[in-house]
Amino acid sequence: MSIDSLRRSARETVSGLPQGFWWLWLSTLVNRTGAFVLTFLSLYLTVELGHSAWFAGLVVALHGLGGVAGSPLGGALTDRWGRRPTMITMHLAAAASAAALAVVTSAWAIATVVLLMGVAMQAVRPSINATIADMVPAHEVRRAFALNYWALNLGFAIASIGGGAAIFLGYRTLFVVDAVATTLCAVIVFLRLPETRPEARTDKAGEPVVEAKVSMLTVLRDAPFRTLVLLNLLVCLVFTAPWIGLPLTMADQGLSPSSYGVVIAVNGVVIVGFQLLVNRLTDKRSPVVLLTLSSLLFALGTGATALAGSSVVAFAATVVVWTVGEMIHVPTNAAATARLAPEHARGRYQGVMGMSWAVAGFVAPIGAGAIVDGPGPTVLWAATFTIGVIAAVGYSIRLRKALSEETATGADTAADDAAEINGATGTEQPVAPVSA
Repeated sequence: MSIDSLRRSARETVSGLPQGFWWLWLSTLVNRTGAFVLTFLSLYLTVELGHSAWFAGLVVALHGLGGVAGSPLGGALTDRWGRRPTMITMHLAAAASAAALAVVTSAWAIATVVLLMGVAMQAVRPSINATIADMVPAHEVRRAFALNYWALNLGFAIASIGGGAAIFLGYRTLFVVDAVATTLCAVIVFLRLPETRPEARTDKAGEPVVEAKVSMLTVLRDAPFRTLVLLNLLVCLVFTAPWIGLPLTMADQGLSPSSYGVVIAVNGVVIVGFQLLVNRLTDKRSPVVLLTLSSLLFALGTGATALAGSSVVAFAATVVVWTVGEMIHVPTNAAATARLAPEHARGRYQGVMGMSWAVAGFVAPIGAGAIVDGPGPTVLWAATFTIGVIAAVGYSIRLRKALSEETATGADTAADDAAEINGATGTEQPVAPVSA
C-alpha cells in the first residue's frame, strides 16, 4: 500500500463526523492523559503508605464495585438531566476524588474516596456513549465509538509514560495532575459540547407525544438487549482475566515482572498503532459477525496463554490476538447498544451495558486469582477459552435477527436524516427522536 493510499485511508477514517464529536474526543483524550490514579494506586498504597498488598487489592476492587452502582446511576441521570450536565457533574466528582486522594491518608478514608471515584468515573460513560449516538449518523456510530476508544487508549498510553517519568515528583503530585486534567475535561464539555438529548416528540397537531417510561427494570426486560448484556459480560470476564492471570502465569514460569511489563505493553501499542486500521477493515461489516469474531479472538488469545511456556515472545503473541478482539469488540458492542436502545432511553441502556463491564471488573480479578492459586493457570486459560467460544456461539445464534440491518433500517434512516440536516446547518442540534 502506497503512502498516498495510507493518507487517503486515514482521512476517510476521521472525516465526516460532526464538530461536536471532536470536542468530545478531545475531552476523552485530555481526561485519559491525566489518568494516573488507577495506574499508580497500588504502588502508592503499598510503597508510599505501607499498606499490605491485600489492602491494595481490596481498594482496587472497591473502585470496580463503585462502577457497578455508578453505571446505572449515570444512565438514569443521562436521560433525566441530560448528557451534558451528567458529564460535567461526574467529571468534577471524579476530579474531587483524585484531589482528595492527595490529602487523605487513613485506610478508611482512602477506601471511601476510591469507591466514590469508581461511582463517578463509571457514571460518566453512559452520557458519553449516548452523546455519540445522538450526534453521529447511525451508519457512522461504530466508527465514532472506535475513534473515541482510540483516544481513550492513546491518552492512557501517554499517562503511563508520563506518570512513570514524573513519579519522582511524588504520587500525590500525580493525583493532583489527574484532578486538573479531569477538571479541564469538564471545562471542555461545558464550553464546547452542546446538549444532544432528543427533544420531546410531537404529533401532527403539534402536541407532545408522551413516551413510554423506561426504568432499569424495563431495560432488563428487553430480551434482545438483555442477551447482548449477558454475552458482553462473558466477553468482559475473558478480557479482564489476563490482567490478573497473565502476570501470575508468567511468574509461575519463572519470568520476571519486567517481562510482564513488556508483554502487557503490547496491548497499548497495538491499540494506539492499529485501531484506525482495524476500524477501516471492519467498517460496514455485520455487527453479529464482528461480535462473534471478537469473541473467538478473545478465546484463542487467552486460551493460547496456556501453551506459551516460558517464552516472552509467545506470551506477547497471545496478547496481540486478544487485543485485536478488544479493538473489534468495544466499538461494535457500544454501537449495538445504541442500535437497540430507544432514543429517549439511550442513557439507561448504556448504563446497564456499562454495569456488565463493572461487574466483570470486580468478579474476574477475584476469580482469576482464586483459580491460579487453586487448580492452576492452565485451568484458568481453558475456562477463558470455553467462555469465549460460548459467547461467540451466543452472538451468532441469539442476536442475528436483532442486530440485522433490516431490523434497524427505519430508525437508522431517520437518525441519519436528522444528523445530515444538523451537518448541513453546521450546528449540533438535538436529533429528533425516533419512535422505539
